[in-house]
Amino acid sequence: MTKHAKVVEHFRKHKHITSWEAIQRYRVTRLADVVFKLKCKGWLIATTMVQGKDGIRFARYILLKEPKRG
Repeated sequence: MTKHAKVVEHFRKHKHITSWEAIQRYRVTRLADVVFKLKCKGWLIATTMVQGKDGIRFARYILLKEPKRG
């Protein structure tokens, strides 16, 4: 399974993902690039900045809508 397919599957199941989740679960180190390419294919994905308990800010990508199939 490709890294793009892993991220797509994660979006479909959980509706959101962070870079740390992508690294830990799927060894995807360039999540922003994967998200950019999905957006180019018609995926509607929002980016929100989140501040962790340790004060470090990071991006959370949220699936809003998949492109229509067919």
